[in-house]
Amino acid sequence: MQERMDHLDESIGLRKLTLYRDVVLTEAGAAPAQPASRASVAAVIRNPWAATGPTADLSREQQRIAPLLAILLTGRLIDALGGVDRIEAFGKAAIVGTGGEIEHAGALIHTPYFGNLVREFLKGESIICFADSRAEAGETLVVPLWHKTHASTRSHYQTVSARVSDAPRADEIVVVAAASTGPRPHPRIGDRMTDPVVTTETLEVVAS
Repeated sequence: MQERMDHLDESIGLRKLTLYRDVVLTEAGAAPAQPASRASVAAVIRNPWAATGPTADLSREQQRIAPLLAILLTGRLIDALGGVDRIEAFGKAAIVGTGGEIEHAGALIHTPYFGNLVREFLKGESIICFADSRAEAGETLVVPLWHKTHASTRSHYQTVSARVSDAPRADEIVVVAAASTGPRPHPRIGDRMTDPVVTTETLEVVAS
């Protein structure tokens, strides 16, 4: 296992991994009916396209690196949250350092080489919520989540904050996968599949 990790470190320039996990035990003075654990795993890698210019082809490194990150991050998410079948919501994100383009962040998360594999490994069906940014080291990125098989399930609309204190450096990218084992505490604002039809005409009727 260590030999495989050492090879991965060298192959993609992996500098560090950061795992964040929390569980809400009480909210508004009461325990949630279904306490949910949330987690994010961030991989700090060297930016393979640093200083390459805005016309550089991103596809070769994208196809090589993104699947490795999908395997690496989802494996740790599953371990952190107690198994893939406990995971109900997911999200993804990337932060590129100041020496890179925002497109470099997108290249590692907005393609089938990452997204499709994350979805498959976490047994999901929904499009994966995302966030991407360019920032200095230590910047916090809020990663949105929603239900992995029923995207319209509003109870699972939530966020996880991801931060690596010393990353990304100017020539690095932080790639994040995040997940939750359940909904927000005390969800009670309805669901998109059962919402009433609301238009400007219905609002005029209510106001009259």
